[in-house]
Amino acid sequence: MAKPETVRVAIAQTAPAYLDKKLSLDRAHGILQEAAGRGANLVAFGETWLPGYPAWLDVCPDAALWNHEPTKSVFARLRQNSVAVPGPEVDSICQAARDLKLTIVMGVNERVESGPGKGTLYNSLLTITAEGKLGNCHRKLVPTYSERMVWGSGDGGGLTAVESGGLRVGGLVCWEHWMPLARMAMHNSGEDLHVSVWPTVHELHQLASRHYAFEGRCFVLAVGLMMPRADLPKEFDASSAEGSWLERGGSAIIGPDARYVVEPVLDREDLIVADLDLTAIDRESMTLDVTGHYARPDVFRFEVKTP
Repeated sequence: MAKPETVRVAIAQTAPAYLDKKLSLDRAHGILQEAAGRGANLVAFGETWLPGYPAWLDVCPDAALWNHEPTKSVFARLRQNSVAVPGPEVDSICQAARDLKLTIVMGVNERVESGPGKGTLYNSLLTITAEGKLGNCHRKLVPTYSERMVWGSGDGGGLTAVESGGLRVGGLVCWEHWMPLARMAMHNSGEDLHVSVWPTVHELHQLASRHYAFEGRCFVLAVGLMMPRADLPKEFDASSAEGSWLERGGSAIIGPDARYVVEPVLDREDLIVADLDLTAIDRESMTLDVTGHYARPDVFRFEVKTP
């Protein structure tokens, strides 16, 4: 399929049903129906949206204590509500993509069901094509800091973009955007549109997302989560948290010149919809193309090791 000149994209800056994969999946289907009704071709959800990000690692100082019963109890719920890839929840999202002709990018807590690493959880980013196929499952290469209590380390198998609806769609997770070689792997895969997922897209994350768009000469959907303070599991004390939101969104859409197409949206749930002029990629590639005329393969050699 030829690349279209314009595409309508949507960011689902909406809280899941925290640690409840069934209700979260129902919520996702409603969001997808709304996005399709507004003419979107692609919908992006945030980091581990299904069934929620373990914000308690940051908010609750006792969460990292050895043999901490509240942490073990909440981790057990997270593990029970994580999804297998492939599995019934993924099949359901694929069916929605096929029925609604949507490309869907969604962060999930992935649980390995069998074989080596059985039971391990991963911070994974799924890309589902408009034909309803699971195009890619990228596992975060290095869980950041306290996240290593929850997730295993991923591999290079998902460092690629996926063809869907005439577009090359890719994504990275959170602090992977500060891994230069991970960025280069994705640039080499020829992204038109990059989904950059974060818990909250605060100032430093905005800088990383804008830099990525400029470096990769692609559009970036910087996707933040919404997590109300009330969603913090009852096992933890939320008294140290400020405000009504633990995760505040901050989602934005950035063009290949690093300028905002949609400015950051904070502190409210929203379905953020915008039309992108893809011809901007060609215009901006005149001055910088890190995989083309600005590359030096005679000087540098690059390799991605896959499983």
